[in-house]
Amino acid sequence: MLALTAQSAFDSVVAATGSRIFHLLVTLPDTEIKCIPFSLKMSKLDQILVLDPPVDLKFKGPFTDVVTTNLKLKNPSDRRVCFKVKTTAPRRYCVRPNSGVIDPGATVIISVMLQPFDYDPNEKSKHKFMVQTIFAPPNVSDMDSLWKDAKPDDLMDSKLRCVFELPSENDKMNDVEATKAAPVMNSAKADPSSASVPVTASLDESEMKKVLEKCKRLQAEMNKLAEENRQLKDEGIRMRKVPRSDHMTSNSTSLLGRESSTASLPSLLVVIAAIFIGFFLGKFIL
Repeated sequence: MLALTAQSAFDSVVAATGSRIFHLLVTLPDTEIKCIPFSLKMSKLDQILVLDPPVDLKFKGPFTDVVTTNLKLKNPSDRRVCFKVKTTAPRRYCVRPNSGVIDPGATVIISVMLQPFDYDPNEKSKHKFMVQTIFAPPNVSDMDSLWKDAKPDDLMDSKLRCVFELPSENDKMNDVEATKAAPVMNSAKADPSSASVPVTASLDESEMKKVLEKCKRLQAEMNKLAEENRQLKDEGIRMRKVPRSDHMTSNSTSLLGRESSTASLPSLLVVIAAIFIGFFLGKFIL
């Protein structure tokens, strides 16, 4: 009878307190007071996935352009796990992929893209992300229905906060040096003769001077070759013109010879005719 009374008192307290944890005082026949701890709600399942990073999603500025950070989800279990990524600021982020299924032992990389905004160092970020997971049933096809019909006790979740960081001075210097080195690297790829020039991410002034001097020498050699090519072209044109003039001279000489021979032919005939006439006249006279 006493046990039934204690059990009814326990049930009434459970119905009245919801999910709070407390200590119940029970009076036993020997008037001994004992403390019985219990929880009125089952504890949620621990997150089965391994998150990297586990707590903070760091975004490094400047924030004038899209900033992307990666979140790795690893499934160390022997069961398939469905996941879904949520955020408190859905208009400020793009997440790809934002849901899916991870096979046993597999890893998925989530790209979280922060949209450009005006960053205020004095303003603390209140943005948060939550990775919600559930063990996948044997034949899962409709993910929407799966999440809609999921029981709260079957869900697992992990929360991450967003941290905004501005680049340090060293990072800025590295970015500037990398920007300066990029055109030199492109010119080295375009010109094989300059491939022997050492190009690194950070070129000091002496190496830059050497590269510029080599470029000047190459430019001078190219100009010299262009001048020689032009001279050879002029020489070829001149040589092609010389035989033509010689041929024209020889042709004109032969034409003059022909004309002179043609002009002397009638006088020769006159002389021959005069000789014959004189010979015949002398013969008849004598």
